[in-house]
Amino acid sequence: MRAFSILALTLCAAPAAAQELAFSSDATETCLGSGADFRSCIGLSAEACITDTDGGYSTVGMSGCYSREFEWWDDRLNLSYGFAMDFAKQSDVDNGGFGPSQVDALREMQRAWIRFRDATCAYERSHWGGGTGAGPAGAECMMRETAKQTWYIESMVTPG
Repeated sequence: MRAFSILALTLCAAPAAAQELAFSSDATETCLGSGADFRSCIGLSAEACITDTDGGYSTVGMSGCYSREFEWWDDRLNLSYGFAMDFAKQSDVDNGGFGPSQVDALREMQRAWIRFRDATCAYERSHWGGGTGAGPAGAECMMRETAKQTWYIESMVTPG
């Protein structure tokens, strides 16, 4: 009986182990570096991951690939937000206390954006009525909305 339980656990874990994602951010990075409109670059690495992963077109595979690209954008967003906050702090010092605080405005904007992103993606997931498509739809939404916010923050602190 004990051997059967171990075998059953091993077989149940096998599909998860077999779902090793073939994710690389190269497609997105190459697109962004080419000067293309950033919107055309969103999802390229996730799509390559879906294509290159065995079982990538499954709901688990698609969710995983979209989530991995979301994580890539989220890391970039956090770095960009840090630069924007440094810029805002310096601007607050430079304006000598006159006018609204850029630090406060940036912080509130980002908090409001997080609520907006989460509500937007919850709405997209709701279209699936609890079905299996909700996972990939939600993950794709998180990736897309985070990429758009990354572009916005970067455009506010990058000259040109």
